[in-house]
Amino acid sequence: MISDIGGESTAVTENASGNRVRDGGSGQAPPPLRPRRRGIGWAQRLEIAALSGPALLMFVGFVIFPVVMAAYYGFYRWKGYGVPTDFVGLDNYRTILQDSSFHQALWHNGQIVVLSLVLQGPIAVCLALLLNRKVRGQSVIRVLIFVPYVIAEVIVGTAWALMLQAGGAVNDVLRSIGLGGLAEDWLADRSLAIWTLMFILTWKYVGFAVILFLAGMQNIPEELSEAAAVDGASYWQIQRRITLPLLGPTIRIWAFLSIIGALQLFDLVYIIWGQYVASTAGTSTMATYMVVEGRNAANYGYGNAVAVVLFVISLVIALVYQRFVLRRDTEGALTEGQ
Repeated sequence: MISDIGGESTAVTENASGNRVRDGGSGQAPPPLRPRRRGIGWAQRLEIAALSGPALLMFVGFVIFPVVMAAYYGFYRWKGYGVPTDFVGLDNYRTILQDSSFHQALWHNGQIVVLSLVLQGPIAVCLALLLNRKVRGQSVIRVLIFVPYVIAEVIVGTAWALMLQAGGAVNDVLRSIGLGGLAEDWLADRSLAIWTLMFILTWKYVGFAVILFLAGMQNIPEELSEAAAVDGASYWQIQRRITLPLLGPTIRIWAFLSIIGALQLFDLVYIIWGQYVASTAGTSTMATYMVVEGRNAANYGYGNAVAVVLFVISLVIALVYQRFVLRRDTEGALTEGQ
C-alpha cells in the first residue's frame, strides 16, 4: 500500500509477523523479520525427560549395557560364573576369524540374506498387488497369509522338522500320489537343506512383507491411478509406473528389516536342525555357532566374543544401508517435517 505523507511517497508493507512497516521511498520492501525462537522452558524439559526417560533407561539397560558387558567378557576365558580372571586379550577374536566353522556360518548367513530378498520380495509384491484389488474373500486371504508370521518359531520349527524328516508327512504324501521318486531327506541332504530352510522362512515371513506393502499402497493417492487409466494406461503399466515407484520407500524398509533378521537368524535353524546337524547340513548361522561354541561348550567368554562380532557385522551393514539406500527417504521425511 502506498501513502503520500508530507509530499513523500511512502511504501507500507507487511512483514512475516503481519506488522506494517514503512519504506521511506526507497522502492524496495525491507526484508521480513524473522520471528524470535523461544527457548524451551523448564516445564517442557521436565516433560520431555519424564516421557523419554523410561524408554532411554530401558534402552541403556537392555541394549547398551549388555553389549558393553559382552565386549568385556570377550577378552576372557570365562565359564559363565564368578568374576572372570583368565584374561586372553584378543585370542578369542583371532580364533573366531580363523575358524572355518565360523566362515561357513557367515557364508550361510550371506546366502540367507540374498535368497530372502530374492524370494520373499517378488512373492510379497505380487500378493500385495493382488490383494490390493477388490476380490471376493480378500479379508480371509489376508488373514491366512499373515497367520504363519504370528505363529511361534518353536511351533513352526517343531512342526516342519516332523513333516520334513525322511519318514515324515511330506514324503508320505509324495509316495501316496505316485511321486515317491521325489522323496528326499530334506533336512540332512546338504544340497537341499538350505533350500528347505528358505522355503520355511518364506512361508513364515512373507505374510509380514505382504501386510507391510499393503499398508504402503494405502498411502498412494488413487487419483494418480485414475488419471493414468483415463490416459489409456493398462493395469500393469499403472503398477509398474506408479505403484511400484511410490512403494519404493516401503520396500527399502522391508529389505532392511529382512537383512538384519537374516543376519541374526537362530531359532528356526536351532529347532529344526539342532546344535550338531546344522553345521553338517549346511544351515548353520553365526547365532547357532555362538550358542554351540559358547554356551554348549561352557566357554562363555568365547560366546560373548562371537556375539560382539555378530553385533559389529550387523551394525556396519545397517549403517552402510542407511547411508546409501535409506538416505533419500530419511532426508525427504526430515525436509517435509520442517
